[in-house]
Amino acid sequence: MIVQYRAKDINLSDANKAHIESAVEKFKKYSLDITRVMCNVAAEKAGVTVEFEIHVAHHSPIIITEHDKELDAAIDIAVDRAAKALRRLHDKEKDHKAPSIKELVVEDA
Repeated sequence: MIVQYRAKDINLSDANKAHIESAVEKFKKYSLDITRVMCNVAAEKAGVTVEFEIHVAHHSPIIITEHDKELDAAIDIAVDRAAKALRRLHDKEKDHKAPSIKELVVEDA
């Protein structure tokens, strides 16, 4: 999994990058083929905007945008929302499989 950062009008410290890295590591527990995670951070007048763009193989990208006054709070909220979206995708992928012919029970009429 490739993790990329892009900052606009703000400097990301090593602590902020480590915070993002540790948050992204939690995405691995969903057993999805995540190919790339892009984190875009931009400073605005009233705070900070954090955007996660998560590319999962054979699916459309998951894009999460969060705005908050503090960078760490915005990262935490965006990671929670991304985890929820990944959990839903994992559940859909896991439960969507149809039963096989061998599992069907034949009943006599």
